[in-house]
Amino acid sequence: MNDLDPTGEGDATVFRDVLMLTLLGFVTIVVLLLPHLNPPAAKESARPAGNVVVEARWGDGLQSDVDLWVMGPGDRPVGYSRKNGVAFDLLRDDLGLSRDLTNLNYEFAFSHGAPAGEYIVNLHLFRLGNDPPPITVSVVISLRNAATGALTKITSRQVTLRREGEEVTVQRFRLDAHGALVSGSLNQLQRHLRNLG
Repeated sequence: MNDLDPTGEGDATVFRDVLMLTLLGFVTIVVLLLPHLNPPAAKESARPAGNVVVEARWGDGLQSDVDLWVMGPGDRPVGYSRKNGVAFDLLRDDLGLSRDLTNLNYEFAFSHGAPAGEYIVNLHLFRLGNDPPPITVSVVISLRNAATGALTKITSRQVTLRREGEEVTVQRFRLDAHGALVSGSLNQLQRHLRNLG
């Protein structure tokens, strides 16, 4: 055997070769398994959820706490004290500058489906803070087209709130059985919601 191993390191060479082959086998297995350990995430739709989308926005940097209240057919009002209902969810309850990392002031609600019936959107000036009245709030109400999935603005309105505690109906409207706006149903007839929630 010594004739075949002129260096005299036979056992060490065999050990080194086995060690290198084992390491090479381990690296190969890791490289082959790597793509399967963290599969790419499925692409999610960039479309916002909801069939009826209601957005309220007031002056950035104001301390005022304006509350959005919404009510769908056959449901109770949804607002800061009741954020979820059968028809609507309130996604953001903005408190003005209080407990907020940004100067943006907005609230956002969306519906689950679009059941037929009357929808009511209200604003309530919960707290004025040190801001001088009036507080002007922009409200946009959009409806998702069931066929195309596109959001279409059905109304937008500027509402002026003049005193703390004031509640104003921004918009009332009706949807038909297909989730479409009933012609002529848009109105601002007052109905207070916050005490019903």
